[in-house]
Amino acid sequence: MKKKLVSCLISFTLLSSLSTPLLAKAQENTEGIKGSLVIAGGGVGTSNQDIYEKFLLLAGGKEKAKVGIIPAASTTLQSSEKFKKDLVKYGVNSDSIQILPVSNHDFSDTQKDESTWKNQVNDKKLSRTIKGLTAVWFVGGDQTKIVDSLRQNNGNDSEALKAIWDIYRKGAVIGGTSAGAAIMSDVMITGGDSLGALKESIGNKENKHVNKNQHNKKEYEPLSVQKGLGFFQHGIIDQHMDERARLGRLAVAAYNAERDKEKNFAYGVDEDTAMVVNNKDQKVEVVGRSGVAVLDMSQAKLISKQKVRSGLENIKVSYLSPGDKINYHLKSFEFPNDKVETKGFEYYSFNALPATGVFTPYGRLKAYLSYSFVDNKSMKSANSYVYDSKGSGYEIAFQKDNDTNGYWRYTDGQKDDYSIVNVRMDITPKTVKFQPDKKTSLTYKKPTFSSPESPVYDEIKGNLLIAGGALGSSNSSVYSKFITLAGGKQAKIGIVPAASTKFDSSNQFKSDLVKYGVKAENIEILPISNHDFKGTSEDELTWKTNMNSDKLAQKVKGLTGIWFVGGDQTLITGSLRNENGSDSKVLQAIWHTYKNGAVLGGTSAGAAIMSNTMLAGGDSYGALSYGFTDTYDDMTQQEGGPAYLEKGLGFFQYGLVDQHFDNKARLGRLIATAYEKGNKNQLAYGIDEDTAMVVNNSGKQIEVVGRGGITLVDLAKVQANDKFPSDYKNILISCITPGDKVNMTTKEIVINPAKTSTRRNEYYSEKIGPNTGLFSPHGVLRKFLAYDLIDNAQSKEIKSYAFNQGKGFELTFRKSPESNGYWAYTDGQKDDYSIVKVALDIKPINVDIK
Repeated sequence: MKKKLVSCLISFTLLSSLSTPLLAKAQENTEGIKGSLVIAGGGVGTSNQDIYEKFLLLAGGKEKAKVGIIPAASTTLQSSEKFKKDLVKYGVNSDSIQILPVSNHDFSDTQKDESTWKNQVNDKKLSRTIKGLTAVWFVGGDQTKIVDSLRQNNGNDSEALKAIWDIYRKGAVIGGTSAGAAIMSDVMITGGDSLGALKESIGNKENKHVNKNQHNKKEYEPLSVQKGLGFFQHGIIDQHMDERARLGRLAVAAYNAERDKEKNFAYGVDEDTAMVVNNKDQKVEVVGRSGVAVLDMSQAKLISKQKVRSGLENIKVSYLSPGDKINYHLKSFEFPNDKVETKGFEYYSFNALPATGVFTPYGRLKAYLSYSFVDNKSMKSANSYVYDSKGSGYEIAFQKDNDTNGYWRYTDGQKDDYSIVNVRMDITPKTVKFQPDKKTSLTYKKPTFSSPESPVYDEIKGNLLIAGGALGSSNSSVYSKFITLAGGKQAKIGIVPAASTKFDSSNQFKSDLVKYGVKAENIEILPISNHDFKGTSEDELTWKTNMNSDKLAQKVKGLTGIWFVGGDQTLITGSLRNENGSDSKVLQAIWHTYKNGAVLGGTSAGAAIMSNTMLAGGDSYGALSYGFTDTYDDMTQQEGGPAYLEKGLGFFQYGLVDQHFDNKARLGRLIATAYEKGNKNQLAYGIDEDTAMVVNNSGKQIEVVGRGGITLVDLAKVQANDKFPSDYKNILISCITPGDKVNMTTKEIVINPAKTSTRRNEYYSEKIGPNTGLFSPHGVLRKFLAYDLIDNAQSKEIKSYAFNQGKGFELTFRKSPESNGYWAYTDGQKDDYSIVKVALDIKPINVDIK
């Protein structure tokens, strides 16, 4: 009872709660701390070398490090043992690592009763052990268990906690992930989501006195806080920022907590990412694979536009990436010299749609602010939404101010890396109402494109490796697979540069192949293009005639692997087909090589050309709303609008292929294209970024390789309203991940045997609201289906929306009789889900926002 009572008392339901002694400073004297902090946002993969090596460097180096692991947050010792194993992998002697006996509860995977450890936190032997350490790591789980394990019943620090503070002051590094990050600040966020924090935690009157237990029946959870351990004294920390979309709850927590709002930023750390705090320099460095959201609440104000609900305005949002630094004393940012400003040099120019759900391109906060907003000269403002199933919620408005800027570079090969500073964010109460669209005013145009069927070759000995774009140089599984299929390190590989306007990506891919063991003299960038390249003295436009060069065709026939780089897929087809549409001699040679055993691979545009019908433009909302267009406008058409189709090269003969599937949310355009132009007895395939679909023609099988997944669309049982476009029922969606396979002819899915079924063994049991935009957790389709539907016992169906200017679509994802999920840990402690046969209904709607 005592624990439940405390939890109620610390919930942020009244602004006055901040004056209680509970949230007083954890340590008054924090000057002169020589130690550092490594604060990870959760989901740290074993392969995340940057975080592990930074932690060990600050611990004195792998030879001298003496690490204590505190398991208290977890219900098992599994994560602690896994972290120890990872440290050993990175070079620490096993004898120099201890799992410390710190817990207030028993662990489910041991014979001992660890609840007795609570009585040992004042033991002198434990204190002496801690004082001999150079590093302490807190694993993830429930942050309140950490605090309760290290504080005495009267709220005072235990001797063990005092010892941790002692070594921290003297130079040790303190680290933690997930719950182990939450405990780092004075104000420790213990629960809530963005919608719940906004609706019930900024002086709003809605449900203010509801018993806490009743909140479990809601679609959202109000913010709750507790006194943390206070190792970081310069702002509130939140974690799982990107995956769980916690920016709204962090904004509310920071607004309520920071009485001296001029003093501190608030920090939201993404998964597989860490903020490394150097107390001596008063700086934070971002390390890992994603980013850290930084909120400046110094000018934020409470706004009341309704009698019941309030909002916040004039919040400044920044998003920092690996290598960036934050001076938390001066409230300033530092960026690597190789990053270039986007202000005045924006790369994109397209009208980005509001972020409204899982059909939104760049539907996570950092990506949306980067591509759709800050690096987009057409956009001065952009909107997103968050609301419950009754439509009660908020509009999130982003605006460019005079000090708004972006910083860009390539990272890990050809992957965009952005930093964003000083975007203004206003959060205003809104009510969103949806009604079925009985008479659409949208002009839906069916495709006029008709692609002649490519010859079907029953005996193709070669294979395909089709990558979804943004292929990282470090993605060893994809590179190794391509090299193996090409004949190993003796492979002879030709790179087709035609899709790009520069040689950077071709040179990078060649460099990567050499790094993975292919001889440089066996790799050639083939002179295939119908346009000039930037930054060269030669006019590559003259290469257009090379498509019919007998000499080049003969060279192609001697290759064991051919790779198509990314860019504009229409430039590839335009460089390999004659003006009358017939295959050039070089394209015929590529077919000859492929049929006789070579592997053909490509990324992004190099993936789009693989199927007979090539998706070359449009987005999900545009394809569902307006159908198809006969015109192509390069970048603008790639980023949005109706779908544009051309004839592809037809190497993949078992359905349609689309790419950048997760980041650009292309499910809607793939469905529309597959319905209008596909064979409904075949699957359609959407490939995520940094992921490849490996096609074994002889075995009629596809395998997933890389870091993301492949979405499978099955229209065999679809019901459509021919009188009303984009009104679909019973589309079947599956999402498979590395190690999974599918038969291209029978459509049988074979899941990695390491995974366990979630059906009737669901981990979650929660009421789920609609996915509405940037403040909704699990914004990528596969994660949304996994956490909110398939692995959730309460969910039979979940909804998302896509809309703009009063028109849109309601997406209902349902468990079908054949639905199942499969789960395993991958790369350490990261959830890996596969999803089979979720039913999707799409219904046109009218939208009213007030």
